[in-house]
Amino acid sequence: MNTFKIIKNPRITEKASFRAERNVYTFDVAEKANKTEVKKAVFALYKVQPRKVNILRMKRKKVFSRGAEGARGGGKKALVYLKEGDKIEFI
Repeated sequence: MNTFKIIKNPRITEKASFRAERNVYTFDVAEKANKTEVKKAVFALYKVQPRKVNILRMKRKKVFSRGAEGARGGGKKALVYLKEGDKIEFI
């Protein structure tokens, strides 16, 4: 899988910013991405070596609006743990 298609974007949320203070960064990743691919993609994009990677599946949520059912959300996210002193800057 192409390195630039594995990591979709960083998740910028309040919870993710608290984790970033402890050197844990959160990214939205492709559905078929695995831990080793995410490690390689982080190294290629940000030039830092991850210590560990956890991948979580997010459930799709059913919504009901204006008489129609639908779904939102879903996908995969990755928690990337870095060594002390390493940092990723999002601009």
